[in-house]
Amino acid sequence: MTDDDDILRYDRMVETALRGVVRKSIEEVMQHGLNGDHHFYITFLTDYPGVDIPDYLHERYPGEMTIVLQYQFSDLSVDNEFLRVTLSFNSVPERLVVPMNAISIFADPSVNFALQFQPMGDELTEADLDAFDDDGPDDDGTGGGGDKTGEVVSLDKFRKK
Repeated sequence: MTDDDDILRYDRMVETALRGVVRKSIEEVMQHGLNGDHHFYITFLTDYPGVDIPDYLHERYPGEMTIVLQYQFSDLSVDNEFLRVTLSFNSVPERLVVPMNAISIFADPSVNFALQFQPMGDELTEADLDAFDDDGPDDDGTGGGGDKTGEVVSLDKFRKK
């Protein structure tokens, strides 16, 4: 056994669970649309393996790009590995394919909610994400947050140095 075998990787477990929140949020939008003022800012690493965006966007956004899912998007889909969406750039529809592991920030400013991630080198398995799914009935979407303010959660402080 190596030293790494003795360590529970809580950082990976938390990261996997929080990426499940992103996937579940997008699934909700796929099923019910964006309600009220909800909208998503999704920042991703354009150089991450598996990112498929037009060359001109990659040249314009080397390293990182933020997309907004609010008014004009179509063909939205998500699974454990990829987010896919068609957005319009200068009135030209473009299909973007983004590995879930390439997402570095997910935010819904309408409710002051944001998550910040470090890119994950290993593929997430379906079992990783399914383990954190809510098997109970759908809630009313309020999240019980009341008037709490949002905060960005950085997982760096939990990582092994």
